[in-house]
Amino acid sequence: MYKIRIILDTEEDVIRTLLVARSVNLEHLHHTIAKSFGFDSTEMASFYRTDDDWNQGEEIPLFSMSEAGEGISMQNSFLRKSLPSVGSKLIYVYDFFHMWTFYVEVIDILEEENLEPKIILSIGEIPDEAPKKDFTAEVLGDPLGADFDESFGSEFESLDDIDFDNY
Repeated sequence: MYKIRIILDTEEDVIRTLLVARSVNLEHLHHTIAKSFGFDSTEMASFYRTDDDWNQGEEIPLFSMSEAGEGISMQNSFLRKSLPSVGSKLIYVYDFFHMWTFYVEVIDILEEENLEPKIILSIGEIPDEAPKKDFTAEVLGDPLGADFDESFGSEFESLDDIDFDNY
């Protein structure tokens, strides 16, 4: 059994600690986490690999987005490989419209094995609305470059002036 702590990214403490069988895939973990926080698990969700500082990495989506269905997904990603040891972490995002964001970390791996997931600690209540997220990008300077010629294209007043028959 894995003992997994899940923390909702919000100002108030909202935490669940779960016991989950080692053999389950991330889709099963997705349903377990969603239900433990009172969601019906019908919204899209993804896990993201992360480093020790919680920097978001590769996405593990609920469904494979590749045409052949061979890409990575929660269904073909298993707990024992995605969270191999104590201290292993994932970021979990539920409902992309509201962006409920959770931090998932293995806090213990137990020898006993039970097939049914179990909530062993529940702290706090989920807020009525998801916390607001600020997505900001780093300003990289002039996106057109210093050599951009503003007169480019000035020979045309509008698209009506272009003779498309020549192209």
